[in-house]
Amino acid sequence: MTTAFIGATVFDGTALHRDAVLLTDGQMVTGLSATVPQGAAVIRLTGGILAPGLIDLQVNGGNGLMVDDQTDAGTLRVICETHAKLGTTGLLPTLITSTPQATARVIAAAVASISTPGFLGLHLEGPHLDVRRKGAHDPALIRPMGEEDLAVLIDAARRLPALMVTLAPSAVRADQITALAAAGVIVSLGHTECTFAQAEAAIAAGARCATHLFNAMGPLGHREPGLVGAVLTHDIAAGVIADAIHVAPAALRIAVAARPKGLFLVSDCMAAAGSEQQTFTLGGRTIIRRDGRLTLEDGTLAGADLTLPQAIAVMVNTVGVPVERALAMASSIPAQLIGRDDLGHLKAGARADLVHLTDAYQVSAVWQGGQKRL
Repeated sequence: MTTAFIGATVFDGTALHRDAVLLTDGQMVTGLSATVPQGAAVIRLTGGILAPGLIDLQVNGGNGLMVDDQTDAGTLRVICETHAKLGTTGLLPTLITSTPQATARVIAAAVASISTPGFLGLHLEGPHLDVRRKGAHDPALIRPMGEEDLAVLIDAARRLPALMVTLAPSAVRADQITALAAAGVIVSLGHTECTFAQAEAAIAAGARCATHLFNAMGPLGHREPGLVGAVLTHDIAAGVIADAIHVAPAALRIAVAARPKGLFLVSDCMAAAGSEQQTFTLGGRTIIRRDGRLTLEDGTLAGADLTLPQAIAVMVNTVGVPVERALAMASSIPAQLIGRDDLGHLKAGARADLVHLTDAYQVSAVWQGGQKRL
């Protein structure tokens, strides 16, 4: 049966359409119309924007749960359900640097979650990083990539719909990056002190993304541009944490000016997302939630207290990015990066994952596969 969504401006993944009617049939989008077809069920929205369900490629937890050494398929289901109500209808659960045993457990949980609504794959952030840019990662667990690690990742990529792996060029060989890329892994550079030349070599070997641009990497220098300079001058994707805490709005303006495409929004959120938690543990260490920040007891930022609709609002209202670009950064751009041409847009053939945002970019309603979640 055809359902017609009326009353909101429609963002189709690229452009805004005012006075348009979005049509769906079951789990699928059938297109846009100027009128409501005869016999269609009507869902009347009050202003705001009807957009594709948001896509987050860096989600460490939610509703009090972390992706960690205790994670199972039930954990991932709760995290996906929690974020659907926050406007994110598709995500990559993210495991930060941990043990080989924890990595194996999370991969197994991810494989068992392929049919879970909202689950799009897995992001392994570490352990093959640069200890000099460890951030909140446990330095005792950071290590170079071995051949067994490589084999585990290649096998996981074959079993999962998408696998992103964050690594530092200093912790891997170029041929390992090439092998991962050939297996379909999205190799993302991050937590690194690498030089511009080292970043270029990693990109040439097959890396095609960077993790939370500006954060946990050497700063842009006029003689040594580092990874930041490589991202801003090469055609690779990069996630950004747009909470106006992790990256100053001025730096975000520089990034979007330098890169007209390829940048996307991530929440890098933790267990506190979707909950009232004020403290939780990460690898046995206490994380404190205060004033929009998540920090270790020594003040080190440990993920973000952020949702994608909040990041969209920062990009539009504080950074000054056009609404269409901010919305694309949270929908069509990350969907394209993980190869999902059925997500991140509202053109005919797309999955009916929808989010209705108010004029203040707050979540008003969510549909997942045509089913109302909020």
